[in-house]
Amino acid sequence: MVGVIVDCAIYRDGRRAEDPSGFAEALRAARTDRDAFLWIGLHEPTEEEFEQVSREFGLHPLAVEDALSAHQRPKLEVYEDSLFLVLKPVDYDEAADTVGTGELMLFLGDSFVVSVRHGTTNPLGSVRERLERNPQVLQHGPTAVMYAVSDSVVDHYMEVAAELHIDLEELEAEVFTPGGTAYGAVASRIYGFKRQVLEFRRATGPLAEPMERLAGTGVPFVHDDSRPFFRDVSDHLTRANEQVEALDRLLSDILSAYLAQVGVRQNDDMRKISAWAAMAAVPTMIAGVYGMNFDRMPELDHPLGYPGVVVLMVAASAGLYRLFKRRGWL
Repeated sequence: MVGVIVDCAIYRDGRRAEDPSGFAEALRAARTDRDAFLWIGLHEPTEEEFEQVSREFGLHPLAVEDALSAHQRPKLEVYEDSLFLVLKPVDYDEAADTVGTGELMLFLGDSFVVSVRHGTTNPLGSVRERLERNPQVLQHGPTAVMYAVSDSVVDHYMEVAAELHIDLEELEAEVFTPGGTAYGAVASRIYGFKRQVLEFRRATGPLAEPMERLAGTGVPFVHDDSRPFFRDVSDHLTRANEQVEALDRLLSDILSAYLAQVGVRQNDDMRKISAWAAMAAVPTMIAGVYGMNFDRMPELDHPLGYPGVVVLMVAASAGLYRLFKRRGWL
């Protein structure tokens, strides 16, 4: 369990009191003090490793199953002895221009917070440090931890959305640059970008309902004074969702415009091919006629017959070239 437990501490009156030797003893100590609570952080525990934690804290089996299996949608579940909140932190890899998601589960009880993290995206270390520098916030107990973690995750959504907007502007410039990247490469980038936005939406969209519930009334274990703060998180989340929707609409518009451009270019190519084929067909037809084995054909015996036919073919091709050039086919 030592490698799984990232951090474990008791907080009294908003200040870190001690690092307990065992979480079972720490939980009992926290429950004997009305102004204390225990915060334990776990990273990708196995079923056997999490069994002892769930037994000591009295966590609901369904919530434990979700916390172990991961791959959950953001949600808020209310159980008799605890709340269970699922968040999906999002991170942006500038080198690869990709969006990565992790999973973060919070168990909230009367005197404890248990956080379970999956993936490399980790907002908890900085959140814990920031809370420990603000004991007046931690005085609100486990609710303060849930608020701070939710606020950190949602604020990072805004940062990732801003990065994606920058990438989208670069992609838009590339699409509308004459003679830009080849068709297959641009189409692949657009569809890849849409997958990133879809992954982002899976993290932000379902979280709206849990934040609205936390900002309202009727959710146990949530301090009444924290509800305005959860409303603020909900407002930020609404803006993040609006940005994600805007990204998706812009991507759809860019894709439609690009496909229209491809269609226009293909039509231009077909007109050019048709024009050159027509210019090649006329002399071919004339040469084919004079290549027939007939004795009586115009100008066969005339000394200028051959040059005349050549001049006719050149003149016909030149006339077709001028016609197609004037109409924009060449």
